[in-house]
Amino acid sequence: MLQCTAVTALPPDEALAALVSMEGGPDDADDLLHDEPYVLCELGEHGEAVEHAARLWTAETEPPASLWFLWVGSAGGHRVHHRFTALPLCPVRIHHVRENYRQWCGLYDHHPGNHSFHVRDPLRDAHHAQIRRDAERTYGGDTDDTDER
Repeated sequence: MLQCTAVTALPPDEALAALVSMEGGPDDADDLLHDEPYVLCELGEHGEAVEHAARLWTAETEPPASLWFLWVGSAGGHRVHHRFTALPLCPVRIHHVRENYRQWCGLYDHHPGNHSFHVRDPLRDAHHAQIRRDAERTYGGDTDDTDER
């Protein structure tokens, strides 16, 4: 499943207040927000009835909770409603036996749609494809940088 591509500006004053008041929030909330003036929905593709969601921070509390920015957009792409809320993380994980590692779902508990490890980001896929093409042009098709020279 492809990731939703909805993007919206993060209201900085509200986001700062939510991060600062969150239990286990970041020590450098200003810096964190400076790096993220816009957020991208992290859910898989979904209908208009489902709120878009972007995780801002995950606290190292027990159990861990994340601060999420949820919003609803209009047909024209404008945000018509938003809220900040702390939600527990989805407990689902997948165990990759061959590589011997576990991958947790990066979304909130009871999220709609597929788990994060089944959602592909089309923008990241396009970016990685461009990096591969650039490397092939630069290194003549041999992208293995372990050659002894």
